[in-house]
Amino acid sequence: MEILRDHVGEESVDLIYLDPPFNSKATYSVLFKEKNGTASAAQVAAFEDTWHWDLSTQAAYQEVVTGGGPSTGSGYGKIGALLDALRQFLGSNDMMAYLVMMAIRLIELHRVLKPTGSIYLHCDPTASHYLKMVMDAVFGPQYFRNEITWKRSSAHSDPGQYGRVADILLFYTRSDEWAWNEIYQAHDQAYVDSHYTSTDKDGRRYMAADLSGAGQGPARVFGVRGEIEPPSGRHWMYDQDGIDRVIDENRIHWTRTGRPRLKKYLDETPGVVAQNIWVDIPPINAMAAERLGFPTQKPEALLERIIQASSNEGDVVLDPFCGCGTTIAVAERLHRRWMGIDITHLAITLMKNRLEDAFGAELSPYEVIGEPQDLQSARALSKQDDEGRYQFEWWALGLVEARPAQDKKKGADKGVDGEIVFFDDDSGKAKKIIVQVKSGHVTRSQIATLKSDMEREKAQIAAFITLEEPTGPMKKEAATAGFYDPPGLLPAVARVQILTIEELLGGGKLDYPRIDVATFKKAPRRRKAKQTKQPQKERSE
Repeated sequence: MEILRDHVGEESVDLIYLDPPFNSKATYSVLFKEKNGTASAAQVAAFEDTWHWDLSTQAAYQEVVTGGGPSTGSGYGKIGALLDALRQFLGSNDMMAYLVMMAIRLIELHRVLKPTGSIYLHCDPTASHYLKMVMDAVFGPQYFRNEITWKRSSAHSDPGQYGRVADILLFYTRSDEWAWNEIYQAHDQAYVDSHYTSTDKDGRRYMAADLSGAGQGPARVFGVRGEIEPPSGRHWMYDQDGIDRVIDENRIHWTRTGRPRLKKYLDETPGVVAQNIWVDIPPINAMAAERLGFPTQKPEALLERIIQASSNEGDVVLDPFCGCGTTIAVAERLHRRWMGIDITHLAITLMKNRLEDAFGAELSPYEVIGEPQDLQSARALSKQDDEGRYQFEWWALGLVEARPAQDKKKGADKGVDGEIVFFDDDSGKAKKIIVQVKSGHVTRSQIATLKSDMEREKAQIAAFITLEEPTGPMKKEAATAGFYDPPGLLPAVARVQILTIEELLGGGKLDYPRIDVATFKKAPRRRKAKQTKQPQKERSE
């Protein structure tokens, strides 16, 4: 919300795709369990997808219902009245909290969307019917375009009911004029087998299609077969020059009765115009190259279809629940400008690694808003509540491209906050660096403990990242760990390294030998699509 309100201008976005977090693992009954409304606000952590009725939800509800914020084209009146009615029906529960927090965000998304823009809200059937009412209230029911069903998984058993294998995408526009590029899907195999029944001598499959249209017309000369009249009340689709051309191209199929038909080749058809049921985009399976391990990661093909259909090169694409960055990665490949928003520094680290891995030198320059840029802002992040402390830890780990060693809910970290996996020879055996992050007072004993942790974890190197300046005894203790001497000709490096946040912000690096790094699963290298037009000049928003 803060980024939307402070950094995204009114009517500046061409396309919005959002896949907001939702408690999809909870049962239907749990979502409707009453809450008393007095719980402290729950912070959404990395990969969590839960919403609760708490004081922050109550405040958002009051803002929308009483109209305490800026008005949209639909006004707070309609959405406020809807939420008031839904609360009377649903009560103050997790489902209602989800709808309230989505409503106040959709109002902001309506504000930033251009008059010619489109929005796709990705959800599941548990809440899609309620969300459609919210979308109607914010965007207007007249601007509803499609409810798209995407088959997201293969068949499976849900006891006592039909298998749940589909998600819903609600497609709305801002007005009656919107960007649209026709998208085609491959023909169903059963359709191909029943219609494309003939094969040329070169092996090309084709359909023998009607060569005539409604309305009487004259006869045409079909080469050596002479003049042929069209069927009664019909006319040949081509004039004589056209008939001569398709004959020369061997595009006439002769029936047993000697009637001409037109060969329509399978390899020349773009397919069928995309419908609102998508079964041709498989989910990301365990072996997929693009799989990064993010629980809610969506396939690039899904975002490619949406972006190609509802935007053009140079347009601005926004994903306000960006996760591991699938939307922005596809937007970058298709020459769109993009904005992605996420609230965790872990997600930001994943996105940056993904973009660098995928595009390398082809990656367009981009800016990260909200990361600490200096020591003062780093201190401010570290001094927040427990959630802020974890955010500081994840951000600091990102400075050395380390991943969290464990989920924050699993208790004591045993001295290890993060780890880096690297290879320094061709044996295929991975080596490890453990990382500890400290935002408060630091002492020599912490380095001594880190040395023990390094031995216990069988790590080759240990890194100690500190917000405060290390003491002389800390540096001496680190020096007693000696050096790690890698195989081959790579230089030796200190086994225990102390790095300050200030040094890292100034360009300092963790020193370790590397042929390859496997801390995060690498995104596959992507080549950008061939541009169809000259890129637009930069413009201020």
